[in-house]
Amino acid sequence: MKPKVIGLVLCCAILSAPSAAPILAQDTALERLDASPRHHEWVDVAAGERTVRSFVAYPESADKALAVIVIHENRGLTDWVRTVADRLAEAGYLAIAPDLLSGFDAEHGRTADFESSDAARDALYRLEPDQVTSNLLAVQKYASEIPSASGKVAVMGFCWGGSQTFRFATNSSGLAAALVFYGSPPSDEAAIEKISAPAHGFYGENDQRINATIPDTKKLMAEHGKPYEVEIYPGVGHAFMRRADDPDSAPEYRAAGDAAWERVKRILAGIE
Repeated sequence: MKPKVIGLVLCCAILSAPSAAPILAQDTALERLDASPRHHEWVDVAAGERTVRSFVAYPESADKALAVIVIHENRGLTDWVRTVADRLAEAGYLAIAPDLLSGFDAEHGRTADFESSDAARDALYRLEPDQVTSNLLAVQKYASEIPSASGKVAVMGFCWGGSQTFRFATNSSGLAAALVFYGSPPSDEAAIEKISAPAHGFYGENDQRINATIPDTKKLMAEHGKPYEVEIYPGVGHAFMRRADDPDSAPEYRAAGDAAWERVKRILAGIE
């Protein structure tokens, strides 16, 4: 009997957005971005007939850098997600964070155009999975061809973006690694067979909704010879990475966030 794999799970988070929508803004995230000495820019990535607005953070480095795609949570491309890109650049990596709500409709060309984070979330769940895949493949190609990039690309994502990271690993043959933060696994066992990148899971102890998927996923990944390393961080729940950056967060969240960041850097540093 084949183990059951639970499909993509809707994730909940209250987040910020690129700077145009005050209701989504997070002052601490904007302060970090404003204070960063690293070069940031917005680029338009062609994806067939679509254009994916993407935020790029460059490392201050003399060498070409591994590129990392950062897939946002379920409220779209927020200021906090852009700080993740900046932290990757601080660590020496070229980070690109696509806004997967780009060109949603005539009134909403990006996350910041939505009147609230709830509206952005509702729109995100109306996206066609194949469109998300097409957009991410285009971003991967773009990132691999940036002159200051090494040509290798990893992907990491949070909540909805964690699920999309796992799913994208089933659709891209050229990824160096997939870092899944509290996202659910692919719902189709056949898709797991197509994964070619090592997968690394980051989970909070108090997140059984997601953690219940881990045993079957580990078993299936092992059966198909797919690397899948899991770390569960004690005392924290869902979205612990974002919550760790809240100035009022509990000590266990800050400890989990720091430990997860150290693991991210170890994983990326091990990519040859």
